[in-house]
Formats: sequence, structure tokens, C-alpha cells
Amino acid sequence: MKRILTICLLLVATVSFSQTKEELQSLKSVKQDSINALQSEVNALKSQIDSYPGWHYGAFGTIGANLSEFSNWYPQETPNNSAGNITITVNPYAKLNRDTFFWYTNANINLSWVKFDDKDDDTDDDDYSQATDVFTITSLYGYKLSDKLAASGLAEYRTTLLNNFNDPGYLDLGVGITWTPISELVVVAHPLNYNFVFSNGDSEYESSLGAKIVADYNKAFGKLKVKSNLSLFQSYEDSNYSNWTWTNGLSYTVWKGIGLGFEFGLRGNRQEAYNYAISEGTSTTLDDVDNDLQSYWTFGLSYGF
Repeated sequence: MKRILTICLLLVATVSFSQTKEELQSLKSVKQDSINALQSEVNALKSQIDSYPGWHYGAFGTIGANLSEFSNWYPQETPNNSAGNITITVNPYAKLNRDTFFWYTNANINLSWVKFDDKDDDTDDDDYSQATDVFTITSLYGYKLSDKLAASGLAEYRTTLLNNFNDPGYLDLGVGITWTPISELVVVAHPLNYNFVFSNGDSEYESSLGAKIVADYNKAFGKLKVKSNLSLFQSYEDSNYSNWTWTNGLSYTVWKGIGLGFEFGLRGNRQEAYNYAISEGTSTTLDDVDNDLQSYWTFGLSYGF
């Protein structure tokens, strides 16, 4: 009799557990539907906020750090050393959108420092040295001719901050048309643009008149933010005075604005290659210099706000 009662109790417990589990799964489904509905409302409100006329500010960046120290680590060539690499990138922006005009301003800053100190060599440099040095700020004003086209004026300044500030420095001033096919993409075509180049000492740079093309793309795919900017100047006076820079950034948020960030940039600039060759004592001309592709990349922790 006791065995029969035990079996009955087990069957009742099993049935009750199954029913409870099914009820919980059903309740979970209902709650998930509610969450999805609320998320859709949040996304709709965010879209309205982003399109609302007025100033919008934002930024995302990357911080990368790698520090190490070895003591009596005999298998390597320098058993006693300390090394470090620190990188900071910031991409801030400010946008004003009105019924008849807009004003967009953004910047790209990428700075890094490295060091390698051989503690057994008193003559080596134990301080951090500048490795990457990029600074660009762009301001675009447009008077709207339609929803997607505007007459525009652009000012763009590019230089380095840590070393050789404004040597060289590039200032583009021009007017033309801006096309915004979608809210995330801005394309600038300025056939009338002057490229001022500033330099000191023995540097040989030439300013010139030409055309300016800029394409800037910013998009958020959930936790992933994507930014890409292409800036191109085509000189009317000499193709050797032309230059272009293309930068790209990715930021993936993992927790409370903190995530992983990756940025890389490419550049072609014959005048910079020529002046570097002169500084290295290489005998060449602007036409014959090896204009190798310039590039950099950064990977590390990111923070968006």
C-alpha cells in the first residue's frame, strides 16, 4: 500500500511540475512579446528624436593599452625590460538641422604612444614616444534647396597635434552642393575649393585650387556603430598636389557604453611622401618619389556616449 501511495505522489508531482513549466513558458512568451512591443516603441521614439530639428551631440572612441615588464627572463634577447603602448581615438560630432538649413561639425582624433626600455642599457630612451598623430576637424553648412540637396560651404582642417603641429597643416575652403540621400550619409561635391598648405623650415608644399569631395557615413546597427569618412582633394593645377584620406571606425557596445573599438585609416599624399624623402636625405623629385600608401589601425576598448 505504501508503495502505491509513493508512486501516486510521484505521478502527481511530475504532472504538477509539467504544468508549472508549461505555464512559465507561456508566461515567458507573453512577456517577450511585451518587451518586443516596447522596444519597437523605443526605436520609433529614438528615430523621432534623431530627426527632430535642433542640435544633436555625440561621440565614440577607443582606448587601447598594453603594458608589460620582464625581469631576468633569460630566453629573450633583453631579459630585463618594460614596454608599453597607449592609444586614444575620439570621434565627436555636433549637428544642427533646421527646416531651411543645416550645420554639421565633426572631428577625428587618434593619438598613441609607445616605449621599450631595456633596463640593462643606460643609453636607450625609457620615455614614451609619439607613434600615431591624427587630427581632423570638418564643418559643413548647407542651405536646403530640397529634402536631399543643399547649396553648401565646407571648411576642413587636418594636421598633427603632438609633433610638427601645422607642419604640414591643410585647410580646405570651398563651396558647392551637398547631397543627403539618407539621413546617415552626407556627400559633398565642391568644384570650387582652395587647398591651403602650411609648413615651416625646409618643407616644400604647394597650395592650389581644385575640387573637394567628401563622403561621411554614420549608422548604428543595434549595439554596433559604424563610421566612415572619405575626404578627397583633386588639384586643378597639378595632380601631384592632390591628396585623399579615408578613415573608418567600428564600435560594439558590450556593457553600459563599454565595448570593443576598431579604427583604421588610409591616405595618399605625394607632397608628404616627397618631403619625407627630403628629410631622410633621399635624392628625388616630386614626380619620381615613391608615394606609398599610408595607413594605420587601432584596436582596443571603446566607450560611446
